[in-house]
Amino acid sequence: MPVLRPPSPWIASGLLVPMLALASPGWLKLAGVSPSWAVLWLLPWSLQTGPAQGALAGAALGLLLDGLQPGPATRLPALLLLGWWWGRRGRRPPAIERSFNLGLVALLGTLAIDLSLMLQWAVLQGSVVFQPSPDPSPLSRPGWTLMALSDAGLHVLLARALLTALLAPVLCSLQLLLWRRRLPDGWRS
Repeated sequence: MPVLRPPSPWIASGLLVPMLALASPGWLKLAGVSPSWAVLWLLPWSLQTGPAQGALAGAALGLLLDGLQPGPATRLPALLLLGWWWGRRGRRPPAIERSFNLGLVALLGTLAIDLSLMLQWAVLQGSVVFQPSPDPSPLSRPGWTLMALSDAGLHVLLARALLTALLAPVLCSLQLLLWRRRLPDGWRS
């Protein structure tokens, strides 16, 4: 049985995500916040290749992005689940192909990633409502507390989700067209 090897252009396109996250072009920012490049790449890849390849790509992207910005919170679980879910959605009719659908799914994916990060930060700092702390010191630390989540976190969450949703119809549609023409049939899981 022949072993399927991923085409090198597809790996290179996935490596653009961390490069764009690092470069973060200023002209593609909304209120100082860049789009979720991981969502803009993972969505069409998962829709085209299926749940197994989508989950694998989500895990790889999560590891790459977490390596760029080390910290206690990780994008890995959210990206892995989104890759798997989008891959399953790509297998079922009706296919997610229309511009409005791509934008809406990208918006939901961005919200899921950012909300999972915020929840992880809140839990790690002990400032979650269901984990009351008698010591007020975790609430007075700088960083992501419940107060910061409601102020700066909400701003970043909404700006990233809106910008990703606006870019998704164009970028994801182009990637879907390209990958439908270029990916071999055996690459789908």
